[in-house]
Amino acid sequence: MSGEFEIAREFEVAAKPEEVWDAITTGTGGWLWPSEYKPGEDESITTWDPPHRLTVREEIADPSFGQTLNQLDHVIDAREGGSFVRYVHSGIFVADWENQYDGAQKHTTFYLHTLRQYLEHFAGRQAVFTSVEGPAAAGAPDALETAARALSLPGDAPVGGAVRVTLPGVGETDAVLDYRDRHFIGLRTDSALYRLFGRNHFGHVVGVSVHDFAANAAPVEGAWREWAEAVWG
Repeated sequence: MSGEFEIAREFEVAAKPEEVWDAITTGTGGWLWPSEYKPGEDESITTWDPPHRLTVREEIADPSFGQTLNQLDHVIDAREGGSFVRYVHSGIFVADWENQYDGAQKHTTFYLHTLRQYLEHFAGRQAVFTSVEGPAAAGAPDALETAARALSLPGDAPVGGAVRVTLPGVGETDAVLDYRDRHFIGLRTDSALYRLFGRNHFGHVVGVSVHDFAANAAPVEGAWREWAEAVWG
């Protein structure tokens, strides 16, 4: 089944509009994945009004992508102590509409939470981005819980609380559990954001993203790939 969708979110963040603008246009490696919007070169940009509004719209010819239309709209307003942001993701899913919409809703919540973590703790800093997917066994129903145990993350640790975890390439370290539900886990250290995606719940495998503000990419990626193979191999 195909059809239109819209996912809207509003939030406040303790960052200036210019910092939010930079994060969504050139600093995405610090919270999403590396990309950059270039006005005059990127035909998908339909509104470019820094630091107030960015809208990008893309028509997708290949239906195997799962969408034929994708649009992202960001509106940023200054507020006392920071910014108010309205984000709307809309478009057309061409198949498996309910599962795609459910996954997009949940991923949007987690991505925008990570954006706020970046803005409040690492704004303006460049990150080494690493993304690793687990092997086929990381698609098991309990795969995310298996990953949490492998990181020595206590099952009863409160969100927002301090934890002592074992991170690939780092070892035992202090962190803050900034996000946790049955689909995602977010950990923040003094120098990095670690994101675990329970995509096993959406027919895929668990993935890990690392936004490291103090590391070299090669050992970070290698350590997480070895870890993934050891955990689910």
